Amino acid sequence: QVQLVESGGGLVQAGGSLRLSCAASGFTFSSYAMGWFRQAPGKERELVAAASWSGGVAYAADSVKGRFTISRDNAKNTVYLQMNTLKPEDTAVYYCAADPRLATILTRGRYLELWGQGTLVTVSS
Repeated sequence: QVQLVESGGGLVQAGGSLRLSCAASGFTFSSYAMGWFRQAPGKERELVAAASWSGGVAYAADSVKGRFTISRDNAKNTVYLQMNTLKPEDTAVYYCAADPRLATILTRGRYLELWGQGTLVTVSS
């Protein structure tokens, strides 16, 4: 069964840290680019960070640069999002997504077909 399963969300105070994980199964993870997206209440889903199949960081949103880091472990079929210095405006449901083409994650997110179920991150002030 092809699936992505996120974990690691929760409630944290501003300035704190969380690490999200996304475990993949049912496909050749090491051949897929990966992305982390988020959707805050009343807002559209946005790309937060993306990594190529080899782990190179292909994108980080300006709002998270210097605070969030995407990484992956192909041996464990898992992609991570380390989030530091969290702010209340980071509150959102965070989703991971996979696609064979990095370009699709970077520019055609609405057409992605493989998504996790999401994990809620709440940052209190």
